[in-house]
Amino acid sequence: MPLYIQIVQGRSPFDTSLAMMPFNLTVFVTATLIIRFYKRFSPRTIGMFSFVLTTAALVWLAFVVTNDWETLPTIAGLIVFGVGQGALVTLVFNVLVTSAPKELAGDVGSIRGTTQNLASAVGTAVAGAMLVTILGLNIAQSVANDVEIPESVVAEVDLDDVNFVSNDQLREVLSETSASPAVVDAAVQINTDARLRALKTGLLILAGISAVAILPASRLPAYKPDEIPDPSPE
Repeated sequence: MPLYIQIVQGRSPFDTSLAMMPFNLTVFVTATLIIRFYKRFSPRTIGMFSFVLTTAALVWLAFVVTNDWETLPTIAGLIVFGVGQGALVTLVFNVLVTSAPKELAGDVGSIRGTTQNLASAVGTAVAGAMLVTILGLNIAQSVANDVEIPESVVAEVDLDDVNFVSNDQLREVLSETSASPAVVDAAVQINTDARLRALKTGLLILAGISAVAILPASRLPAYKPDEIPDPSPE
């Protein structure tokens, strides 16, 4: 989402930070406070509930997100998603640490941090490739159905290599073609709508992945802190 806001919508880093502030603050607060619930709920319960929250938030965002990130429904979705992710961040670390002998706690923390960084990089790359593919399909379909854009202009643009671009970049590219101002405006509108549809579709796909993750979360430990078995060998 930050990449979409800053690169695709062309917002400044400061505006991007403000747009993502509800999510980032919620993750921080939840990751700090979730420990208070460990005495009442098992890791399995917290993990499954957290994935339910992230799934619901992604589905909600897929329907309410617009090009304006300051709307109340969007902020509410980001907050709910932040609660789910913040709980998972602390939960996974604690489960890993308590499942290993005390002398290996440092190694577990290092491996966990490295794995999280790798997962973030791979996840971003996969999600980016998925969104670009969806965007290409959306634009190809919209251009084919739009009567305002003549085939002569379409032939001057390479639709086989479609990527996320800002409206200003698109206007600059079309200024080098035979497109009239009216055609340029129509193409910019297609680009804006196709980008948003790609984002919404991507959020729905991620919601599906989050829902599937509830199954492995159901295999998390069901014990509470005062019931944690000693992992040290006898």
